[in-house]
Amino acid sequence: MKQYELINLKAYEDARGNLIAFEQGANCPFDVKRCFYIYDTKMADTVRGAHANRRSEFLLVVIHGSCKVRIDTGKEKDEVLLNSPKTALYLDKMVWKEMFDFSDGAVLMVLSNEKYDEKEYIRDYEKFLKEINN
Repeated sequence: MKQYELINLKAYEDARGNLIAFEQGANCPFDVKRCFYIYDTKMADTVRGAHANRRSEFLLVVIHGSCKVRIDTGKEKDEVLLNSPKTALYLDKMVWKEMFDFSDGAVLMVLSNEKYDEKEYIRDYEKFLKEINN
């Protein structure tokens, strides 16, 4: 799997509504040990993330609304728009990420292969570049 990539999620749709399941090996490339979501971002210039992780991989899914994600692998930079619950963004470890430009009512769910551990976070961009390039 690449350092980051979009994954199309299979939705089970019928008259009752829609359902998307996450299953390791099918549409989630790791065992989920943690799940959190970001919502109610009130300020237009809100930026979440702004860090890299040494061990954590992530799967980002916008459940409602939209947001953008800036991605930096240390070698390439990209920007992805998440605006459908049928699309997930996979982020490998050691990828700098910034989520921003949240629409009104946006809900961004994040799945991870690791439990929270502050020691594995890199919150200084210059330190991230030094680690990734060594």
